[in-house]
Amino acid sequence: MSRLQSTSIEALKTIALSAVLAIGIRQFVAEARYIPSESMLPTLEINDRLMIEKMSYRFRKPLRGDIIVFNPTDSLERQKFHDAFIKRVIGLPGETVELKDKKVYINGKSLDEDYIARKDSTEVNICRFQPDKPYLSEPVTIPKGSYLVLGDNRSNSYDSRCWGIVPYEKIIGRAAVRFWPPARMGGVEKDE
Repeated sequence: MSRLQSTSIEALKTIALSAVLAIGIRQFVAEARYIPSESMLPTLEINDRLMIEKMSYRFRKPLRGDIIVFNPTDSLERQKFHDAFIKRVIGLPGETVELKDKKVYINGKSLDEDYIARKDSTEVNICRFQPDKPYLSEPVTIPKGSYLVLGDNRSNSYDSRCWGIVPYEKIIGRAAVRFWPPARMGGVEKDE
């Protein structure tokens, strides 16, 4: 075998290994995503670039306040949504969630939400596909293995109020780090 052939074979092996590693990392460890809408303002802005980590939920369940990326639920798929969503976890399995007086209540206790865009913007009747019967028009107990999610910009977020809960198996990962723009680089979550 000539030196040129040997070098070519090694180069191909390196490229193949790099491709396998890149696919494996994206599939199981982390991936980059961008923000396409205003639904998570002020926490996330349009065109922010995030690193979504996929490992932590293999060892623990999502927590209230986590910002998650998830594939469309069955309800969203029926409405012809195909792209992943990004929202904040509000209701955990077994909790009863209610929206009243423009606030979120978890098991009867008002949730302090310093991350939402406007304090008076937790409305139920923003849903364009089910305007006559939004999901949270009355108290809802979140089933085992499911999560209720809302956008931080409640007046401009198509979220659990409109289409229901997110099953655990639909969750892709947790928004961990904003890497673009440089001026806003860093973690994305705020304390509960």
